[in-house]
Amino acid sequence: MNRRTFIHLGLGAVGASLLGGCAVGLTGASAGGGGAAGAGAKGAWDAAAFHAARRFVPTSFGEIAYVERGSGPVALLLHGFPLNGFQWRGVMAELAPHRRCIAPDWLGLGYTRVAEGQSVAPDAQVGMLIAFLDKLGIDQVDVIANDSGGQAAQLLVAAHPERVRSLLLTNCDTEIDSPPPAVLPVIEAARRGRFALDTFPPQLADHEFARSDKGIGVLCFTYPQHPSDEAIETYFRPLVESPQRVRLTDAYAIGLDPNPLAGVAATLKQRDLPVRILWGTGDTIFTPAAPEYLDKLFPNSRGVRKIEGAKLFFPEEFPQEIAAEALKLWSGA
Repeated sequence: MNRRTFIHLGLGAVGASLLGGCAVGLTGASAGGGGAAGAGAKGAWDAAAFHAARRFVPTSFGEIAYVERGSGPVALLLHGFPLNGFQWRGVMAELAPHRRCIAPDWLGLGYTRVAEGQSVAPDAQVGMLIAFLDKLGIDQVDVIANDSGGQAAQLLVAAHPERVRSLLLTNCDTEIDSPPPAVLPVIEAARRGRFALDTFPPQLADHEFARSDKGIGVLCFTYPQHPSDEAIETYFRPLVESPQRVRLTDAYAIGLDPNPLAGVAATLKQRDLPVRILWGTGDTIFTPAAPEYLDKLFPNSRGVRKIEGAKLFFPEEFPQEIAAEALKLWSGA
């Protein structure tokens, strides 16, 4: 499979010939309606409202940044790498009438303040989630996850099945593809202490560059206006705001290898929670075999739906599709 090399974000070494053109055959949002302002969902927060809504929960892992919206049973929204909870602003707007939507930031990403000496590896992320939910007095959640958030979601279900009512997975790691080959150069650069510094400052300095075939845009987003200016600032600025944050960003990448999901399949095959897979076929990071693998892995899978041409971070661009699938899953349909 022809894979992209994520480390070249910010370095300008990946040309259009490697990254290809924009996806076609999409349903849902249009190229003009994908929603740079609010991720295409009516009433979605802009960056100012998102920052104003942020709260922190003190735990032994650090002060966990999160936003929440809505009321009712809790939906826990787990973002990808190198994003933060802002990825879910459109989904939160769609689901707020039905769920208390909570979007935390991972250790090492976003606005979470990591405790001194704290690991940011995947097992620590799962421990953080449990501590975070305990502090908020939340017993069970419906999980919606993307990218490395899907990896953590699987680890959460394996270790703490009593805490998860249902699971909606979008493009993410699987045991057979973690870390995917495209991410290996990221990990190697992080081990040299160069991933964060070589990747994010150039994109913060030039937003059009970030949206180009040499930045995160063409690689991970479906539509050419994404990520928006405010998304670039909200996602990338905290990752390089201090030497400590640079180290944590690199540490997050380093923690993705060796495979955090190694050996988890036997346990997940015993988990009978309802699971739905929603997969963008334009993604070139994760193997196209992954959705069928997940469908067979979970004994109570409700099947796979594919969005033709949608790329890795499509939950930001297709919030209505995420919400529709979540509501079907929660209703038992």
